[in-house]
Amino acid sequence: MITDYGQLILLWLRTSGFRVLFIVSAAFVSARLVHILIGRLRVLAEDDDPLVQSEREKRAVTLSSILKQVASITIAVIAFMMILHEFRLDIAPIIAGAGIVGLAVGFGAQSLVKDVISGFFILLENQYDVGDVISGAGVSGSVEKMNLRFTQLRDIEGRVHFIPNGEFRVISNLTRGWSRAVVDIGISYDEDVDKVQRVLVEVAEGLKADPIYGVSMIEPMEILGIESFAESAVSIRVLFKTLPGRQWPVAREFRKRVKRRFGELGIEIPFPHRVLVSRTEAPMVRASNAAGDSSPPAERLAVHPISERKDAGSRLPGPED
Repeated sequence: MITDYGQLILLWLRTSGFRVLFIVSAAFVSARLVHILIGRLRVLAEDDDPLVQSEREKRAVTLSSILKQVASITIAVIAFMMILHEFRLDIAPIIAGAGIVGLAVGFGAQSLVKDVISGFFILLENQYDVGDVISGAGVSGSVEKMNLRFTQLRDIEGRVHFIPNGEFRVISNLTRGWSRAVVDIGISYDEDVDKVQRVLVEVAEGLKADPIYGVSMIEPMEILGIESFAESAVSIRVLFKTLPGRQWPVAREFRKRVKRRFGELGIEIPFPHRVLVSRTEAPMVRASNAAGDSSPPAERLAVHPISERKDAGSRLPGPED
């Protein structure tokens, strides 16, 4: 009996066993070839600029990651069905049962279905790609990874957020096509606004001529004029149209150069401050007058002037003084 089972196993290994091994090997090789072909999309989409990632490059990175996942799952499912067939199992009931189970799971996991459908339309409409900076679902950051179910964001503090695609109601893409830097410069009320604007144009022209930052500026700086009258400053707003994602370094460099140039020309950049007006008669003096003290207020102020009270600390003069 044992010999008969051994012969059956050897026979199965020479026939179906060999085919199972061939199916596994073919599935592995097919997955590798598909990944290599999909990876060629990223190579073909690359341009000659290593500093700025173009929209075509972002799109290629996003689609390649999604296609690799879909291809791997598809090849694995097909290989699994073929292996079941080699074990003499009827896969028709399995497929029918999988359909029923999938329908039940669909009703029970509506949020998951919602996430997948939302992810599909995000990809179809090309709302954002890997490498874009977006804001949505209460968080913002750079897109590191996305698939049909969730999007992975990393914010400026390095925290990673995993957001289901169904949670996005409004998505703000900060790096699509081109970006804009909005910079408000505060100056003192005593400064000449026209002179300050000429200085800002001078600084912007120097920034445009810079070999590092100039390539990020699509158009010359635009001065909108006085934006607001603050408590201690007049705010002048300027705009920069830049390459996607380059608005922040351009704005920071512009502020640094404005600070240095204003210091050279003596243009005041105000800071919040308050003006304190001291009264000529202290409350204690008025109280003494109300009590019928006949001595002149000036003499009593001479005993406790504001400067002496300041040297003595924050204690107000009392009866013992």
